[in-house]
Amino acid sequence: MSLAPDSLKKKFNPLKDKTLHSAIAQRVATEFPRIGGPRMRDLCADIILETVAEHLQPRDRLHHGQVLWTAVAIDDPPRRGRRLADCRLVPVILDLSTPEDIDDRIARQPADKRFLKRAERLCRQAYEQGGLLSNCDLAELLNTHDSRIASVLAAEEDQNERVIPRRATLHDCGTGLTHKRIICLLRYRDGLESAEIARRTCHCVEAVDRYLGQYDRVRHCRLQGFSPQQTAYTLNCSLALVNAYLAIDQELETLHA
Repeated sequence: MSLAPDSLKKKFNPLKDKTLHSAIAQRVATEFPRIGGPRMRDLCADIILETVAEHLQPRDRLHHGQVLWTAVAIDDPPRRGRRLADCRLVPVILDLSTPEDIDDRIARQPADKRFLKRAERLCRQAYEQGGLLSNCDLAELLNTHDSRIASVLAAEEDQNERVIPRRATLHDCGTGLTHKRIICLLRYRDGLESAEIARRTCHCVEAVDRYLGQYDRVRHCRLQGFSPQQTAYTLNCSLALVNAYLAIDQELETLHA
């Protein structure tokens, strides 16, 4: 067998390296010379390309009335001092307008009812794809004020005792804390177990148990004669949170009276 190098392979094989992957790896090596050798640079290029592929959907995946939006991952809740730019983001495809929306308009459904239906649909579609929309996301998508989003969705949750999955409720961001009331009512009024409550409220069992535990601690402090301020200091939480649980406790006591 001849050991002579294949001249064609020697000349043309390098063309296979003229890729976006190679360009990114080279740029990483230039901008961050201490990052490591070729394997580390290739890994960085792979991660960048994977992220780009996730966030750029081909046109044939989007249909009329749909929009590509970036949501915060469900399993990446906020932490103190953490910016949105530091959160894990996921792309979601949302039905901004559907034939049913047009039918509702033609049927002269009330505007508020149509608005609520669209807002809830967007929230649930994002949730089913692993993301959560904020009130500000919904305000941009529906061309309205975030305060209106918060008011309409919180009123629906409170009136019908169900949770619409969005950052305000599942990540405790901004206004939208009625899920605590719903969780406590389902447990202490209806006697449901944590697993069923979690299913109904789009929470994990651990989160449900955490809210119930916080309610129990606030109630215990009240029964010991603590003021709301003393309770907040003792439990190392905000006064607003304590007052929210005290309102729930008062409602439950009224129901059991």
